[in-house]
Amino acid sequence: MLANILIIIGCVAGGTAFLFLVTRTSTAPSRRESNDFTGAVVAVIGTTYAVILAFTLAGVWAMFQDAQANEEKEANALVNVFRIASQLKDPNAKAIQELCVRYADNALQREWPAMEKQLMPPEGEEMINQLWTLAGQSEAHAQPGAIAVYQLMEELRGLTQYRRIRAMQAREALPGILWAVLVAGGIITVASSCFFGVTNFRFHLMQVLVLSFLIALVLVAIADIDQPYQGAVRIAPEGFAFAADSLHNTPSP
Repeated sequence: MLANILIIIGCVAGGTAFLFLVTRTSTAPSRRESNDFTGAVVAVIGTTYAVILAFTLAGVWAMFQDAQANEEKEANALVNVFRIASQLKDPNAKAIQELCVRYADNALQREWPAMEKQLMPPEGEEMINQLWTLAGQSEAHAQPGAIAVYQLMEELRGLTQYRRIRAMQAREALPGILWAVLVAGGIITVASSCFFGVTNFRFHLMQVLVLSFLIALVLVAIADIDQPYQGAVRIAPEGFAFAADSLHNTPSP
């Protein structure tokens, strides 16, 4: 959070410093003569940058919501595997449930702290493999057409898929070229607004301050939301917390 505040302050200070530089090198009356041309250019630049900024912010927010929904789906699939295992008339049922409990605890205690550093401990993947092994053994010994075993395999497929998506979301980010466009566009937009010839310097200064603050605020928001497990705005393991509570309080068969 402190880093974000410092970035915003730095952007606002940079815009203000450039305005003072422009004012020192040319007077307001001389710049007022080209206000029509400057206004047309700034309108094109501002509109283009606003569209890029809006689409980027909307895109990263949509991906953030997808990551949040995926975490809930993964936790729900884990609980479903645990509950379906209780319906199995198989010696592996208890082992499957124990693995589900360990999986939830591992996600809360090890994976979430590790994902803040874009890491993914291997223990969860090993538990998935063990679950598949036990489920395969249960399927081999089940009666033909056993519904519980079929449902177990389907939920396990979902659990595996959601985990892989979470691992991908923990390490993905906006490409560097897009960040270059966003930062360069912000600098050009703020700098262009400084070339207007405004008689009232305080009014012009206030406009530049507000514009640079708004752009910096949106860029900081994009940076935080773009990394749903690392930024100041991050996904909490609420689904897994609920799942762990449910699994610990559900008796094994």
